Amino acid sequence: MLQAAREIAHEMSQVDRALYAAVAATPTPYLDDGLRNLSRAADKSVLWMAVAGGMAALGGPRQRRAAATGLASIGVASLLVNAGFKSLARRKRPERQEEPGDRHVPMPSSTSFPSGHSASAFAFAQGVSSVTPELSVPLHLAAVAVAYSRVHTGVHYPGDVVAGSMIGIVTGGAVGRVSGRRAASRRTV
Repeated sequence: MLQAAREIAHEMSQVDRALYAAVAATPTPYLDDGLRNLSRAADKSVLWMAVAGGMAALGGPRQRRAAATGLASIGVASLLVNAGFKSLARRKRPERQEEPGDRHVPMPSSTSFPSGHSASAFAFAQGVSSVTPELSVPLHLAAVAVAYSRVHTGVHYPGDVVAGSMIGIVTGGAVGRVSGRRAASRRTV
């Protein structure tokens, strides 16, 4: 049983590396600048803080609560990923090959698994969507783009971004439920 689990893990790792290599080898000159810029914009969650700031400044109380829920979701997801999962998994970053075009962003010094950018992106999207469901599609599409940009720019394997995305979805959902209960209890008082 244990041997079978090791073989499955090895084969999944091979698939993950092959997918990374396929993305890296595919010339995409029209996508490279945009994805590189998007990846950089999501560094330290600056992109999501800007979206939250816009929601808070331009929206009403519901949008401000959604923005706060999204930012709280990022905080929890970042803690889980950076203080928890990354220290346990210790997966090395991909080794970059000569790839077409200028698509790279600086290689982070942290370990690769799971992707913190993906976790934060999906945590924000899920947290905000729990309060303002009408923003779910655009925010989740933006989160998908950020997650893919991390593979495209050469700093993560696809499995890293899938795991980070799942952590973000679960975290954003949990924070959203807690936020919803707190808001409901305030309305009944």
